[in-house]
Amino acid sequence: MNALTIFAAQANKPPNLWSFGAGAAVGVFVVGLIVLFLVRRYLRNGRNARKDESSETPRTQNPSAFMAASMQGVIQKLRDQERELERLHRIEKERAAHTERLSEEVTRNMPAGLLVVNATGIISSANPAAEQVLGIRGLGFRRYSEALGEASDLTRLVAECLTNGKIFRREQVEHATPSGERRHLGVTISPIRKAHEKINGAICLLSDLTELAALQQQMQLKENLAALGELSAGIAHEFKNALATISGYAQMIRAEELGGEASDYADHILEQTRNITHVVTEFLKYARPLEISNEPVSLRAVVERVISDISEAKPAVQVRSDGVFANVPGDEGLLRQALLNLVRNAAEACATATDGGRVLLQGELVRAEEGGSQRIRILDNGPGIENDALSKLFRPFYTTKADGTGLGLAVVQKIIVQHGGQVEARNRPEGGAVFMVTLPLYGSAPEAVELKKTSMET
Repeated sequence: MNALTIFAAQANKPPNLWSFGAGAAVGVFVVGLIVLFLVRRYLRNGRNARKDESSETPRTQNPSAFMAASMQGVIQKLRDQERELERLHRIEKERAAHTERLSEEVTRNMPAGLLVVNATGIISSANPAAEQVLGIRGLGFRRYSEALGEASDLTRLVAECLTNGKIFRREQVEHATPSGERRHLGVTISPIRKAHEKINGAICLLSDLTELAALQQQMQLKENLAALGELSAGIAHEFKNALATISGYAQMIRAEELGGEASDYADHILEQTRNITHVVTEFLKYARPLEISNEPVSLRAVVERVISDISEAKPAVQVRSDGVFANVPGDEGLLRQALLNLVRNAAEACATATDGGRVLLQGELVRAEEGGSQRIRILDNGPGIENDALSKLFRPFYTTKADGTGLGLAVVQKIIVQHGGQVEARNRPEGGAVFMVTLPLYGSAPEAVELKKTSMET
């Protein structure tokens, strides 16, 4: 078959529909893509135009809306800042409250007393330790001179600090409590001010050194007693020999029956030698070392005997006892001598009382961490003791009596100290004086209890 025949045969075949359909589909797809591209471009241009129009409208076409939007933004920022400031203020307030609570706890639990005095002289702050050390309740918001006493050494130091800004470090002063008790205080005072600015107040730190001072005094007393014992041993013999010689010659002169002034002179010589002998004897009692036994002594029996002796010697004075009196270790004779001396002094002090003299021996047992102690108070309703004399009563040869030797209370102190105790004197707020003797109990005393203080009946 030739080529012409083949061509003719194919020309006479029907047309291919599949090829035609595929070409048409491709064409439609291309046209759709073109239309989609044009639509998307139109829509994008429309959105951009609307954005431009909306952005230009507040600035050009609606200024009020623009200002309102701006103010709303500023207000929102201010509110956010206000909330942040409130949060910071709350945190700072809580921190300040915590610091204040901590400061109050530290101040309240300080073992040392703390006083804060402002520039006007008012006590703006005082912790419980300060009230305990000074023996004064309710120190806050009182004038310091009125609370501490116009003439007290502590008032003088605070006044000088407020006036001149002077700092006092580790000063020691004596303070009299409202109950008449005298305490030794350690004081540190410093002004309150910034750099060299005006003084705004003063801070005062207080510590009670009374027990330490008493211990130092007892140690010093024991050293003095030892020195006096050594000194008196050599002097006493010479004194007694000389007094015995003088007394012997005086008796010989009086025996001659010379009469007149010579006999009077002899009597005066004998009287003076007896007085000097008494002073030397008392001095030897004070200076001579004591040998103290460790036997149990019934204080109840000792007190009853002392009351009996003083009642006979001073019948116009009422002497009685009250409270608990236990057993203490020591020498019965020496303890009776000490109590007899104290009760006699009390009876002599109140003998001239208008409503009658009264002396009370008050006993109590005091609990302690180690063992216990017996406390005896000798109270009277006399005129009391002058403040200047309180610190000198137990000094050798110091006396307030016209015919006293000044060794009676010194001997009492020596006896009590060598029994392991202590003795002190105070004035009573209601009038009169009180001598307080403290002695260790015999052996351990777990059953000892602290009794309530009972005031003397007036």
